[in-house]
Amino acid sequence: MSSETTGASYASAGVDIEAGDRAVELMKEWVKKTRRPEVLGGLGGFAGLFDASALKRYERPLLASATDGVGTKVDIARRMGVYDTIGRDLVAMVMDDIVVCGAEPLFMTDYICVGKVYPERVAALVKGIAEGCVLAGCALIGGETAEHPGLLGEDDFDVAGAGTGVVEADRVLGADRVRKGDAVIAMASSGLHSNGYSLVRHVLLDRAGLSLDAHIEDLGRTLGEELLEPTRIYSLDCLALTRTTEVHAFSHVTGGGLAANLARVIPDGLHAVIDRSTWTPAPVFDLVAKSGNVERLELERTLNMGVGMLAIVPEESADVALTTLADRGVDAWVAGEITDRGDHTTGAALVGEHA
Repeated sequence: MSSETTGASYASAGVDIEAGDRAVELMKEWVKKTRRPEVLGGLGGFAGLFDASALKRYERPLLASATDGVGTKVDIARRMGVYDTIGRDLVAMVMDDIVVCGAEPLFMTDYICVGKVYPERVAALVKGIAEGCVLAGCALIGGETAEHPGLLGEDDFDVAGAGTGVVEADRVLGADRVRKGDAVIAMASSGLHSNGYSLVRHVLLDRAGLSLDAHIEDLGRTLGEELLEPTRIYSLDCLALTRTTEVHAFSHVTGGGLAANLARVIPDGLHAVIDRSTWTPAPVFDLVAKSGNVERLELERTLNMGVGMLAIVPEESADVALTTLADRGVDAWVAGEITDRGDHTTGAALVGEHA
């Protein structure tokens, strides 16, 4: 019987239900590792359940929510055939946004879209997400894997996620707490994180013609390994700061760069001044700059330049904050201060040259 007379099916349209079921079985062990006491039920329900009675300890609990993806960094993972790290990037993008207001991460859901379900590949993606959730202190309570044949190539995929946290109403951090004289503490990034990869890919792979397998002496590893370095997850480090000393605000350095993200938590009339000479960006940033002849302004408004998270604290709290972060293995330093420029402008500026 010809294919034209055979009855159509979901499988003939390119969707493999059995492969999807196999992927769910493979990912169960990783999701289980993220479980918190408040999580009810297991994987496979129509919705994830979280026991909100756990929030009764709060006087006025505010739920914080965020959603994000990892951008075109997924293309690097696809090209390298490495799928078990990109999930950590996803958790970082979501949960490090949530912690900025001082919220404790509670739970997360994910959405994985693929051209074809390869069960082991999907399980590896979920493994990375689960590992990220453990590092952020949250539970992975559900998700969706969608197969889109005809829209995506068999090896193509994308990931996205949404998360929820909680913070006491009178402890919400932000611009209203920031004061003149506050210190700005920078926390080192683990590399490029998950922003600016459209520029990075264009410069390093398209223009410079570098191979992901090429060993780059200045990086001490292959280009692909450098580009796939997972985004650092700061959630628990930031929460530790709020417990050990006074914190006025955090800023997650993502798309837009350091100055633009810091400006989001600076109140009207005040200005943040960051001294570049207080740190040296990792070699990968110089590689991007030189390979594409990228101007400094363009580089700084696209990439994190070595700083993944900023904390604004009273000047007298800076030493305690630095000690807390050092004890947690986070490289951090005082990078600047909050000033009153006298011209009523608001924002953040980078001054000086890198060390």
